[in-house]
Amino acid sequence: MMTPTTAIKLALAAGLALAQGAWAALPPPSPAQKQAAAAKKAEADAKAAKEKELLAASMDRLSARWRAKAPGEGWKVNAPVAIAAAPAAAAPGAAPAGVTPAAAGIPAPAPSNAAPGGAAVAPATGAAPHSPQALNAANVPVKSEKLGTARPSEDVKKGPTRPVPAGTPPAIEKKGTPETANKK
Repeated sequence: MMTPTTAIKLALAAGLALAQGAWAALPPPSPAQKQAAAAKKAEADAKAAKEKELLAASMDRLSARWRAKAPGEGWKVNAPVAIAAAPAAAAPGAAPAGVTPAAAGIPAPAPSNAAPGGAAVAPATGAAPHSPQALNAANVPVKSEKLGTARPSEDVKKGPTRPVPAGTPPAIEKKGTPETANKK
């Protein structure tokens, strides 16, 4: 007789065995598939370029209409701003222009409160700048009420509420407070 846990284990093992095929690598695309993908990409690029031109023309028309209307309305007209073209895509693995590459700085240290052997213990792969402000900021300890490394906020209750004897009237009795049976 098979127990329910054994049946679950067997079902799980069968599912994993069937899933092995899903982890296999796909075959490389055939030349026909590569050509079809290249044609599809070229078509998408042409469509995007056409849409970009249509958008630019529409924005120019709208801008010209408002600029023509501005003097009659008494609006101040500023000179149009030239928009620079988007930078070309960088090579894979290279940092784009204006971005510091990851290898240019100091690897960030592991958090001081990280559990030994955990993923947080390994130093981060990102780069930190060499500036004195950044180095000082890296050495500032984290202050946290939750971790107990910071004093409690002013709005935090100092201690448990002290009990009052039964039948004690409320501390503040206002004129608009209705009379209820529990106050008698």
